[in-house]
Amino acid sequence: MNDAEPSPDEWPSAEQKAKNIAQAKALREQAKEGGLRFGAYLPPRLADWLLGLVERGVFTDPGEAAFVIFGQYMELEPHADLRRELLHRSLQSAIDDPRPGIPADEVFRKLKEKLASPREPAAVWEKA
Repeated sequence: MNDAEPSPDEWPSAEQKAKNIAQAKALREQAKEGGLRFGAYLPPRLADWLLGLVERGVFTDPGEAAFVIFGQYMELEPHADLRRELLHRSLQSAIDDPRPGIPADEVFRKLKEKLASPREPAAVWEKA
């Protein structure tokens, strides 16, 4: 498993996506009976947020957080109106943000620099 954040040239090809879909179909019946274990990469900002929740005792570990958060997402999935409202509120919050915007050329320059720089190795959570 690659622990580094994938770059655009590492994103799954159409062939890999098809293999992933086939694997999901093949595992579905087994997962219905015994659940599913998998590895996941979280980018730095999301990892920091999640570990902060563990530090504060909201979750005992990242696996419990994934269990709870996926459950909440599953419960929200049928409610398109609520999902649209959440998206609307998020976008409105960004629009209302009083901080000055960043010019697009600066954003792209920083993105190119980040993609060109070496990545730090990902931290790995070990079950206690």
